[in-house]
Amino acid sequence: MTNTSIIIVGAGQAGYQVAASLRQEGFEGAITLVGDEPGVPYQRPPLSKAYLLGKVGVEALRFRPPEYFDEHRITRIQSSVSHIHRERRELVLTSGETLTYDHLVLATGARNRVPTVPGIELNGVFGLRSLADADGLSQRLGRAQRAVVIGAGFIGLEFAAVAAARGISVDVLELGTRPMARAVSTITSRVFDQAHASWGVRIHYGQSLAAIEGVDGHVTGVQLANGEALPADLVVYGIGVLPNAELASEAGLAIHNGIAVDAQLLTSDPAISAIGDVVSFPSPWSPQPIRLESVQNAVDQAKALAGRLMGKPTVSYAALPWFWTDQGELKLQIAGLADGHDETVVLGSEAQRQISVLCFRAGRLVAVESCNRPADHMAARKLIARHTPLSAVEASTAGFDLKTYEVATRETS
Repeated sequence: MTNTSIIIVGAGQAGYQVAASLRQEGFEGAITLVGDEPGVPYQRPPLSKAYLLGKVGVEALRFRPPEYFDEHRITRIQSSVSHIHRERRELVLTSGETLTYDHLVLATGARNRVPTVPGIELNGVFGLRSLADADGLSQRLGRAQRAVVIGAGFIGLEFAAVAAARGISVDVLELGTRPMARAVSTITSRVFDQAHASWGVRIHYGQSLAAIEGVDGHVTGVQLANGEALPADLVVYGIGVLPNAELASEAGLAIHNGIAVDAQLLTSDPAISAIGDVVSFPSPWSPQPIRLESVQNAVDQAKALAGRLMGKPTVSYAALPWFWTDQGELKLQIAGLADGHDETVVLGSEAQRQISVLCFRAGRLVAVESCNRPADHMAARKLIARHTPLSAVEASTAGFDLKTYEVATRETS
């Protein structure tokens, strides 16, 4: 496909990466990157952390400066897409302009799930997904005194840590019984629960939001389902995301928890591939197709797709998933997928908030959650990727060290 036209819809991490990787692989054809946000593609993870804290500016968020795209002949179009004509291999923009492709890449990402409660439209209520969201929040943080966060997942707790560090009173509403419950073990949840409490963050478990209240269009507080009221001049919600699969669905592509792709990241149309947060894909690390929201997955899928489009030998996408979150002085790094684990071994000191939780399923190491133990995380990624047969009994041995074990077993795995 060295002299064909490739259009990429979505200018986030996955969309940018596949364009860059295609050029790195020697692709000489036309590349068009279509995204609905202004400016050049940028990183999203720092938005809820370093950017809100003022540690990095807009330029530091950019994957590449504007001139990179000109130098590498990557055409950028700021627009939404209204329709895909698969039979003609045409893309219709909302402006009415039509683009023709030889191969189409859908990297449309995901959007925030918005709470369906009265008052969600009030001034001072934010999701946190885009640079515009972060800029709006940043303007409010300087004068906010009381913040309510809806959801104790990664994004919600990242913002809670930032707000607490800036001296804001923070309440977090969580319907479940522990923080980050869908992503981490109970032990890791406990470490973060205690850390947030020490920073002055109050997490209300088993609580749902009934309404957001305001005066003259500005938020003043929230009403809980149990009747309790909490004052707030800032409300941030982080209750998960929805895949932006509508364009693909309207085009008749297979949908299952996002755009369904095969192990080569192809949709049900051989002229259309899909990658990133929007796709559901088969993985050797999961018994059923999964959809992952992570930088690692977006980057690795983009690189794999670029290789396939350049004619490299076809292999199934099998990258090991890994994730991270920064909250205050805690850095949590997760290697693998811990779903359904039935046994854990803890390394390190919970009191010092430096632990690694090794998660086993049916006797096999499937995931490691490392808090402030980066060496363990790097070792875990290698061990799990190699399917090294570490047992919980062996990991529980006095003096066991994950990095040392990884080095010792490297040649024998």
